[in-house]
Amino acid sequence: MATIDLPDNIIAQLSTVLSQLQQVLPEPKQPTDFEAIAFRWHEKQLKAIYNPKAVLLEDLKGIERQTAKIIQNTEQFLNGLPANDILLTGSRGTGKSSIVRSLLTKYADQGLRLIEIERDDLSELPEIQKIIKDRPEKFIVYCDDLAFNAEDENYRSLKSVLDGSLQSGSSNFVIYATSNRRHLLPEFMHENTPVTKVDVPQYKELHPQEAIEEKISLSDRFGLWLSFYPMDQQLYLEIVEHYLAKENISFTDGVRAEALRWCQARGQRSGRAAYQFSKHWIGSERLKAL
Repeated sequence: MATIDLPDNIIAQLSTVLSQLQQVLPEPKQPTDFEAIAFRWHEKQLKAIYNPKAVLLEDLKGIERQTAKIIQNTEQFLNGLPANDILLTGSRGTGKSSIVRSLLTKYADQGLRLIEIERDDLSELPEIQKIIKDRPEKFIVYCDDLAFNAEDENYRSLKSVLDGSLQSGSSNFVIYATSNRRHLLPEFMHENTPVTKVDVPQYKELHPQEAIEEKISLSDRFGLWLSFYPMDQQLYLEIVEHYLAKENISFTDGVRAEALRWCQARGQRSGRAAYQFSKHWIGSERLKAL
């Protein structure tokens, strides 16, 4: 067969077009590497996370009651016993995400696996179920900072997977989600007032209470609710002291004062703020020693 010699400028242009196409086209699907212990759902694929950040349960202070409940539910799940999907709600920085990630550190050697999914990908949950349905491991599908606006329809997909469809109830699959909103969807002042005939045009619905029930029904599908609350100053300082003690750094009056200034500047006392201050202080002390 005869070969065609193309001019160099044509070859360069074709190379440019191919490069641009590669950026636009989706990545070819790769088989999931189930040797990993954590995964991220991205572009309709389970992508392995080989070195997930280790979070230790003993580092989580002030949330012992919530920790005990989530551990019990997770151990039921790992042992093939009935277990609930969990919704963790409350103030920011209080340990909602950390407590879920700490489960992987504690139970990975018992077959627990974690799959992170974005809120906008929740409609693809049935696809994840199909991929893992025959796996021997137990999977927590984890959605962080879950919330929907009034027009968002993705919540219907989540409702269906939780317990509204014939496919729900998988024995190796539970959903743990965190949110700052108790009911996940926005609520309005007029929804808490009695409905009268005068009110009906305002809602543009003949049965506005049914729309309100539709919102509440999403969070109701989570079998277990765990609430997290703002912490006081003493607990905040105890967490700072805990992290410093792990690095053999003394918690002096000077450190205490700096820790308080740190949380005041951030406008919150939380486990996250305590951890971030600890990293700052430990790093600065180690830097001085160089």
